Amino acid sequence: MKSLAVQSDRSNTQLINFLQKELALSTTAIAMALRHSEQDPGPLPMILWQYGLVSLEQLEQIFDWLEG
Repeated sequence: MKSLAVQSDRSNTQLINFLQKELALSTTAIAMALRHSEQDPGPLPMILWQYGLVSLEQLEQIFDWLEG
């Protein structure tokens, strides 16, 4: 179980790096989405989109990156 958490943390870190470097999302926007994901669990990309922090086009880029 612990290895799954470590893997999840690593994946989340890679996703956050992608969001910052490729989509130029601010750390503030990402932190806000992470706080919302604790209260209302769901995929981080969807939370970013629901709160207007990424466009639909950016959301598609995120999902493409996740699939890659």
